[in-house]
Amino acid sequence: MTLSFLAGILLLNSCLKDNMGDYWKDDLAGKMYATIPANTVQSLALKPVAGEVTFTFMVNIATDALPTEDITVSLVVDPPAVAAYNTRSGKSFKSYPTVSMTTATLVIKAGTRNGYATGKVWGAETLNACDNYMAAISISSAKTASGKDITIGGNMKSYLLALPISNPYAADYQTVGYRIRPGNPTEPVSAVQTFATADCKTVRKNGFGNYGAFDIMIEITTNTVVVGGTTCFKVIATPIDPTTGDSVGGMFDTWTGDPAQTPADKTINYYNPVKKQFVLNCFYYSGAGNRIMYEVNTRL
Repeated sequence: MTLSFLAGILLLNSCLKDNMGDYWKDDLAGKMYATIPANTVQSLALKPVAGEVTFTFMVNIATDALPTEDITVSLVVDPPAVAAYNTRSGKSFKSYPTVSMTTATLVIKAGTRNGYATGKVWGAETLNACDNYMAAISISSAKTASGKDITIGGNMKSYLLALPISNPYAADYQTVGYRIRPGNPTEPVSAVQTFATADCKTVRKNGFGNYGAFDIMIEITTNTVVVGGTTCFKVIATPIDPTTGDSVGGMFDTWTGDPAQTPADKTINYYNPVKKQFVLNCFYYSGAGNRIMYEVNTRL
């Protein structure tokens, strides 16, 4: 993408400033500024898994005439720019802890205005999905091949990249269990169910045992319980009406399943991070007697 200087001024929401802090008006001819045109916050969602994720952005030389020399632009990871953004916007982003520039030095060739820089982030699997992260990359210097400094656009020198981390529990699970209607035979279920992100610590699935009219909201807490030698996280499981979002039941404190199918361990309503399993024992209200379900949900 090629931006002429004047077109860039019309298209971008933020005006360029020179070293004196004045907005460009009528004296534009002959001036040259190094800018990052992405002047609003960009976003790149991360999965909570190991591995590098790359990002790319444009660097632009804003000028009314094409540069006649190569221009070398240096870029740096800039955590203070995250803090400055928070101050301006009232937000509370944390600076992403592991980010680096693949293209720390970018050469924009004579006769052109644009180049593309690449960076990378990693380590999302070690971070709290409920925290808000941002990476900031800023132009630190820009010089022509002959050594002339190019002015850096004061309010267009940084690339701000929000890095939300997706809920680590959202996935497909094999659900094995049953639903109990008092006075009726136990109704088994064995099905693949999707646990979708509700927020950073909550997933939502459709199905209460073999009954698909209700969803279950499952919030993973920081409270723990040891099951079979594994430290597991307690959950708060709430059956809801998917059309209204209203609660239609709750979870039991102690196991209340089918006595003919008593599990070896009666601990319920927890997430096992080793087996990647949710074990749930809930109820929903019914005038004919509250319905009960017991499920073991294993991530596929």
